Amino acid sequence: MLPLGTPAPDFRLPDTNGRIVSLSDFKDRPALLVMFICNHCPYVQHIRAGLAQLAREYAPRGVGIVGINSNDVARYPDDSPAKMAEEVKKAGYTFPYLFDETQEVAKAYRAACTPDFFLFDRDRRLVYRGQFDDSRPGNGIPVTGKDLRAALDALLAGKPVPANQKPSMGCNIKWKPGNEPDYF
Repeated sequence: MLPLGTPAPDFRLPDTNGRIVSLSDFKDRPALLVMFICNHCPYVQHIRAGLAQLAREYAPRGVGIVGINSNDVARYPDDSPAKMAEEVKKAGYTFPYLFDETQEVAKAYRAACTPDFFLFDRDRRLVYRGQFDDSRPGNGIPVTGKDLRAALDALLAGKPVPANQKPSMGCNIKWKPGNEPDYF
């Protein structure tokens, strides 16, 4: 996992409209949430309404939010940029949803699965990398986003982010053959 306190790795990626979005676009925000998500993963599908709701609540409070899809679309065409644009509409995402074709951004963040969450403070230092909440497909626990919300609320209130951070669970990022990262 990316160590707490790590500076946010830079990114410059296209969104579903072809517009380039970069880390510097969020420079004036008190917080930045970088989420590695995709379209086809049942774990992401399970929480996607919760993700959309979280963005609607926290973006007006100044939080920069971005979703990044790093999956190999040659082997997983449901994660293609065209399908990403459809997903934005279906899920009601209000944040930029970016495509990491080279998978270099996922590697820089040491992202392992979808969903995977990275929260950075005003200085773009990592303060949270963990799960959305304890809900998983089929476990009967409601989707609330309580873990990520607690981190966001603490950060926005100028308080320490809870130290108990459970790693996110989901589908492995679908790496291109021969492009698997060395951190597994």
